[in-house]
Amino acid sequence: MIANPLPSQYSPEEYLALEAASEIKHEYFQGQIYAMAGASRVHVLITVNLVSLFRQQLRGQSCLPYSNDIKVNVPAAQAYFYPDLVVSCDSRDNSPNSDILNYPKLIVEVLSPTTEAFDRGRKFQAYQSIPSLDYYLLVSQTEMRVDVYQRQGPNQWLLTTYGDSDQLLLSTFDFRCEIEDIYEDVPAFPDVANIVPDTTGY
Repeated sequence: MIANPLPSQYSPEEYLALEAASEIKHEYFQGQIYAMAGASRVHVLITVNLVSLFRQQLRGQSCLPYSNDIKVNVPAAQAYFYPDLVVSCDSRDNSPNSDILNYPKLIVEVLSPTTEAFDRGRKFQAYQSIPSLDYYLLVSQTEMRVDVYQRQGPNQWLLTTYGDSDQLLLSTFDFRCEIEDIYEDVPAFPDVANIVPDTTGY
């Protein structure tokens, strides 16, 4: 979730230096640095559920899930993003001294009203440039709905939408769960107007 950009242009190296010294997280996109805004309670619950489900089912595999404190490097788009969840299966991402992933296999973004257009548009376009990426999941926080984009080939992605009575299946990981499990303990879906607002300068 993003706030307004800092009023200057930065190189990737300048961004990384500033981020290393910052007490709050920022994303970087094509020369601009954006401070991350707070997430709603529903957003946090959904993210926790997703991390728990992936951690449980990927245990023992070479693939590791990471929560939203890990940056994903998108060099072709000159970007660094903090997804809500990212899974990497590449040993080159296992360095204990780095908080950057370069070879994600799956990325999940929990949608917010003011960032949804960017997550579906320019951010997805940026993520598509990552050769290792096979799945991009967009998870609603206003209804039980998960949109799964799966890479089919160069510049070709298949969209499958899952609802409340469906089971999510990701064959690459042999991962499956009920959509309802992603929304466990979410007491009710808020009206869009009642979700904690965030602003974006993207």
